Amino acid sequence: MTESSIGEAQRSAITFALILATILSTVASTIANVVLPQIRASTGAAQDEISWVLTSFILAGAVVTPALGWLEQKFGRRHLLLASIVGFTVSGMLCGLATGIVELVLFRLAQGAFGAVFIPMSQAILLDINPPQRHGQAMALWGIGAVLGPIIGPVLGGWLAENLTWRWVFFINVPLATVAFFMVAAALPKHEEVEIHKFDAFGFGALAVGLIGLQLMLDRGPRQEWFASSEIWIEFGLGLLGFYLFFVHTFTARKAIFDRQIWVDRNFLTASIMIFFIGMLMFAGMAVLPTLLQSLLGYPVLHSGVVQLPRGVGTLLSMVLVGRLHGRIDQRLIVLAGLALTGWSYAEMSRFSLQMDEGLVLISGLLQGLGLGLIFVPMSALAFTTIAPQLRTQAASLFTLVRNVGSSIGISFVGALQIYNTKIVQSQLVEHVTPDNPIAAGAVDFASVRALAAMMQAIARQAAMVAYIDAFHLLFWMCVALAPLVLLMRTKRIVV
Repeated sequence: MTESSIGEAQRSAITFALILATILSTVASTIANVVLPQIRASTGAAQDEISWVLTSFILAGAVVTPALGWLEQKFGRRHLLLASIVGFTVSGMLCGLATGIVELVLFRLAQGAFGAVFIPMSQAILLDINPPQRHGQAMALWGIGAVLGPIIGPVLGGWLAENLTWRWVFFINVPLATVAFFMVAAALPKHEEVEIHKFDAFGFGALAVGLIGLQLMLDRGPRQEWFASSEIWIEFGLGLLGFYLFFVHTFTARKAIFDRQIWVDRNFLTASIMIFFIGMLMFAGMAVLPTLLQSLLGYPVLHSGVVQLPRGVGTLLSMVLVGRLHGRIDQRLIVLAGLALTGWSYAEMSRFSLQMDEGLVLISGLLQGLGLGLIFVPMSALAFTTIAPQLRTQAASLFTLVRNVGSSIGISFVGALQIYNTKIVQSQLVEHVTPDNPIAAGAVDFASVRALAAMMQAIARQAAMVAYIDAFHLLFWMCVALAPLVLLMRTKRIVV
């Protein structure tokens, strides 16, 4: 399928269908964030378990991404996209019907696996059906679809949870998916026979074991007291073994799932390291913020979604700005500006308190959106500047994989850190609330059970806020540490 084999009307129909599929994926990855407290209450999930609703979706996408090239060869883009839309919709409905956290996580895994097809496949198809001089315009249109998810997701999720139930954040996919299915079926041409290369099952399996072992360790660690538990040691061992076998196989096998030349490209390697941590910056703060707003500050679910809207608006504005600056300014400077804005946003978030108004949430969200938008597009361009054209498809899959892994690990790590720090701070605060402390004795009636319960609740809220602030401090210093890596990248394109 090339730009010369389809007409303008068909090209427009395909573009609209692919943008819709992209919106499905990005909304699904963000819409559940704002309703995590409601899901936790409904399913009886523990605090350390509720993040699985987010990490399972991202992890499944990360595991499936390396196999997309072979799946495309085997089934064709049209059939693969149609099957993915159906699977994504059915698994999403099952998420809405789930009664327990285990069921919900299993169905989110399935939804993430099917949804992993949408973004890389949409990009590849749009580049194929448009001539080179229109690639920028095509990617700009696609980028709007990708950015709409973070804008729509929190607000839509909050509205659905407040007016219906949290289950509708999953049911809402059905009408959009139905339209996307019929448009893809009508617009995309049928499968053309291509040579099918042998699938690197060993490399794929080793990578999957490594990713799953690492994610399970991070998700289960807080509940199992980390390495005091034999379960964590087993998961840690599986993760190490999987990654060891994957890298040894990659650098010794005749035909690995990712070409060895990709790993030694300085630009790509540096950009991949950065996108791993940028994935953390993108999702870790966004994952914990709804719980902070609703549980500690008492925001209604819809209002907590609305105050996160500036983050998506900022991303959209900065992506438009990046398009205008393309070719006029060194992309490394744009990335540095984005890191500065993102760091500024987390510095502002570290000023959160139980007495603050929503102004600080709005300002920090806008700054963060502006920063991440300035980082993402130039970083993606720099990653592929020196990659040989024949390796770009593999490199794109690996780049997406690294970003997804960073996002998933970031959510788990920050969630675990928040739980751990809350316990430490709460213990330290309780030590000072004793009858022989004049300040405590003057403020609390130690003879009243009700007064003691209220005191312990206030201490728990203060401890949780301090733990959130510590997490935001960490993310701020991560932005600072990433800045020097930008200078290692080159801007000169490879000669084709």
